[in-house]
Amino acid sequence: MDHPLENVIWQALTTRQAPFAETCGEARRFLREVTLLSAFREPSDNGYASLAELAGPNGTTALFLDDPYEARSGWEVIATAPLLQMVCDDRVALPTHDDSLPRIIRLGPADSAEMIELTALTKPGPFGKRTHELGNYFGIRNGGRLIAMSGERLKVPGFTEVSAVCTHPEHTGNGYAALLMTEVIRRIRERGETAFLHVRGDNTRAIALYERMGFRIRKRGYYAVLRNV
Repeated sequence: MDHPLENVIWQALTTRQAPFAETCGEARRFLREVTLLSAFREPSDNGYASLAELAGPNGTTALFLDDPYEARSGWEVIATAPLLQMVCDDRVALPTHDDSLPRIIRLGPADSAEMIELTALTKPGPFGKRTHELGNYFGIRNGGRLIAMSGERLKVPGFTEVSAVCTHPEHTGNGYAALLMTEVIRRIRERGETAFLHVRGDNTRAIALYERMGFRIRKRGYYAVLRNV
């Protein structure tokens, strides 16, 4: 059996997050209002044909690939990037919360518009109206405005992804990302699971933070956003 983190979007949509899946042949995707993330059993002609049916005319989809995307008829490339998958070492101790630090709040449906606004500004990855339904999300407010957040996205047996780690540009450098990630990881560990994440391979600042928090590179891959034309 494949490791749960191999072809992780497909694994999520066929196991713990199957209720969020739309399926066609050899492809699956999250419900459109949840996220653009999609997957196929394998990147074959049948896989891409099934994905085209799911995406629909001019539909956009986001994929995690093991190899660089190769041009295919009927698909337009919107964006590509190197991608790292990192897994947190459960032996690394998490810092305790200091009462002098900013208050962490749980985010939910009422915060969806602000979450979309913040992720649109900071671009941590696809985030939709219902992404918050995938797991716990936490944030920090300043003057009533949401300025930092993090939460859970992909879930496969034994693992939960830390995602949407972002801070408003006017408030970076204050340790908010690490503070929120710590809260998310703590909740994941309390469920007996291991935290993992994905990050652009060229985002050296984020990678350095994640390594300090105990994350180690498990595999290297590629991210691609495509439009069905």
